[in-house]
Formats: sequence, structure tokens, C-alpha cells
Amino acid sequence: MKGKNFLKLLDLTSAEMTALLALSADLKAKKKAGIPHRLCEGKNVVLLFEKDSTRTRCAFEVAASDLGMGCTYLGPTGSQMGKKESIADTARVLGRMYDGIEYRGFGQQIVEDLGKYAGVPVWNGLTNEFHPTQILADFLTIQEHFGELKGKKLVYMGDARFNMGNSLMVGCAKMGMHFVACAPEKYFPEKALIETCQAIAKETGATLEFITEPTEAVKNAHVIYTDVWVSMGEPDSVWEERISELTPYRVTAQLMTAAGEQCKFMHCLPAFHDLNTAIGKDIFQKFGIDCMEVTDEVFESDASIVFDEAENRMHTIKAVMAATLA
Repeated sequence: MKGKNFLKLLDLTSAEMTALLALSADLKAKKKAGIPHRLCEGKNVVLLFEKDSTRTRCAFEVAASDLGMGCTYLGPTGSQMGKKESIADTARVLGRMYDGIEYRGFGQQIVEDLGKYAGVPVWNGLTNEFHPTQILADFLTIQEHFGELKGKKLVYMGDARFNMGNSLMVGCAKMGMHFVACAPEKYFPEKALIETCQAIAKETGATLEFITEPTEAVKNAHVIYTDVWVSMGEPDSVWEERISELTPYRVTAQLMTAAGEQCKFMHCLPAFHDLNTAIGKDIFQKFGIDCMEVTDEVFESDASIVFDEAENRMHTIKAVMAATLA
């Protein structure tokens, strides 16, 4: 994969995903053992963030340092990209100064254009449509807990129309897993992407289902996965509708019991599971609920592996950078 972009999982083969997960596990083991792995000594990368993030920024910065690289962070006001300078011009300037470029922001076309013009590897840290680095971290976590990915059942609860639902469906199709989107029909992924993933599933043995009834959907699930109901950049006005329509799809202890003792809970974070955030308190005052997509009981339970997942962002991002640069 040296010299290649990492823009969406649809661009990767199943073998490439498997290799990235193996490299992630190897680099994680070296990190835990204190074995240096400065595979990209002397290189430099730049992080373009139009949307703030805790995990993505920290994962890229620590991973770059471990690999021996310099790292520049440009936040939402840190560059003129898209304002005084076009995406193409920004890409060509940064590509002359850096060995790799990460982008986290809005439309997928932005990162695709960066990849087209930069002349160096470009990595997608999140767009509205896809979140490929998160899925690698998720799959490494599932592998660690269940031994393998093929045939494992992952149920995504809630709004499956955007980056997480899309990317989990693509990833599960590529790796021969059993993917279920559980939500009202209006929250299912777009038809064209479903059809693309169904064609992939025919080759890998994956199963894709779209179910509206939560208890039916989670039966025998290995993982129940959810995400926030309102994404960054969406207006506050959508909260009332989402809470009304998606509360039946909240991950509760009862839903975990319906899935079975084997089931683990996953979330890409941040999660609104209590009132210890400004947004959580605001929603409580407006709508009278003390949690949203997951209850605190589930989030803090032994079945929750969300912090394993969060740590694995660093190890899998490190693998992506090493594979494309080293």
C-alpha cells in the first residue's frame, strides 16, 4: 500500500484490510512491550481538521511520534483551504512540504480532491459519508475479543445514513461479517451503497440485513454498536425529531440481555450516556431525558468495550500511516 491514499474502505480489498489489522496488532504489541518502531523516521505529516476531535487528533499525533515523524496540526481556523485557497491548490502546496496529509471534516469529495492533487498519501480522518480509520479500530477490537471477524454479527442501532452506518456496512461486507442496521426505514443507508455492499457480500459470504424491530435485530449479536443521534455540523433543530424517532432504538440493559451473554457494546465516542456534559444537561432541560443513544448502565457495564476501541484508534491509524509511508 506504499504511496496509496486511505480515503474509504470501498477502495481497499479484503486482503488489504486483513493486512492492516495484522500490522495494527503487531505495532500494538511492540508499543506495549516498549519496542521502538520508528518506521517513518524523518518524515513529516500534516493534520487538517475542519471538525474537532479528541480521539482522532491524539491518535494521529501519538502514532506519528511513535513512527518517528514530525506532525503539524491545522485546526478549523488554521488554514485558508476552501476560503482563500482551493482544495487543489492547498493539496499541491502541502504535498510539497509533507509526506502525508490527514483530513477530518465535511464532504467526502474534499478528501477525494486532496488525494487527487497532493502527490503524497492522504488519509480520511472522518467525512460526512465515511469514517474508515474508526472501522479499522472497531474491527481490531472485535478480533481481540472474539478471535476473528468472519461470521460475527454486528448490529448498528440508530441513524445508519451517515459515516458510521455506511462504513460499518462496507467493512462488514468486505470482511464476511453479518451486518444489521436497526432503525426506522428512513434512517437506513442509501440504496446505491446498499446495492454496492450486497455485491461485495456475495463474494465474501457476508450477510446484510435491515430491520426495524430492535429485539428481533439483536438476537445472537456479537456486537451492538451505536453512535450519537445528531452529527457534528447538523442544526440543533433536528434534536426533537431524532429523540422522538430514535429513543426506541436506545441501547439498554434489556436489549443487551435480548442479544445474549456473548454480546459486547461498542460506540465510537463521544457518547451521551449521562448528564456530565454540557450537551447532555441541555438536552435534559429541554426534553427531560438523562441519556440518549445508550444508557449509563450499559455504557459502564462489563459488556462495554468502548475504551478498548478508543485506544485502538491509535494502533490502527499508526498501521495506516506506516503501510502507506514506510
